[in-house]
Amino acid sequence: MTQAPAIGWAALVGAAMAASFGPLAVQLGFAILAIGVFGMAHGASDLAIITPRRRPLFLLLYAAVSLICLAWWMDYPQIALPLFLIASAIHFGLEDAPRGGLVERMARGLSLVSTPAVLHRQGYGEILAFAAGHDISPITLFLLTVAGAGAAALLAIMAARRVDSRLLIGTGALLVLPPLIGFSVGFLVLHALPQTDLRREEIGCASHGAYIRAVAPILLAAILIAAAVGVFFVYREGTGVRALFAGIAALAMPHLLVTPWFEGRARLIAHSCPIIGGRAQHPQT
Repeated sequence: MTQAPAIGWAALVGAAMAASFGPLAVQLGFAILAIGVFGMAHGASDLAIITPRRRPLFLLLYAAVSLICLAWWMDYPQIALPLFLIASAIHFGLEDAPRGGLVERMARGLSLVSTPAVLHRQGYGEILAFAAGHDISPITLFLLTVAGAGAAALLAIMAARRVDSRLLIGTGALLVLPPLIGFSVGFLVLHALPQTDLRREEIGCASHGAYIRAVAPILLAAILIAAAVGVFFVYREGTGVRALFAGIAALAMPHLLVTPWFEGRARLIAHSCPIIGGRAQHPQT
């Protein structure tokens, strides 16, 4: 587990615990900040890992998938939601356990989208209902609960055997905390922060500060786009839950579907941290 500053972990845990006792609006605000700001940092470097000659096609497909995703969330949220959850589970399983076996990959993918239902079935069902625009069937919630319980149990056993505190904390957050808070913490701990570390190394940034400065323009643009989408969907739906799902999905789906296809063709290219202030931030040796 990559060691983060103690103050950072303490702040995350403290904020999550405080938000857990707040109303839906507070929990939604925490999720927007955790997922929509800090969680986007790893995807903000998508363009940096693509070879320059392939970037026009990459951007075209990225924008097309994002717009299609938004259209589905506007008119067919009941279809967009399950597709988004399935695609996310596959992405999490592949990215979070690149050298893991099939069982671990399935457990990691399923856990992030289904473990929140284990102890908070009603609350998770209400959140999914807001996102989909209709009630979630009891059978679906039951299947999510069973899948989440099995995945969480497997991951807890793996965490204990490996003495993997990151896996244990992330899985525990998904299981115990309210759904929006639990998913936000689990997403950060198990996926977003480790992937940010990998991306920072891949593009050759010596520090997290250098990485954030390098991706700041794209990250800011992504936040503004997600905010605009959020405002639109809040106006249509009212609670802000669908706005959270739609805004994140519009940026996440191209990251899930488009980037891997281009990234696989850029693995052998040596990257260096984009020039900041006239000097490249190369990794220290």
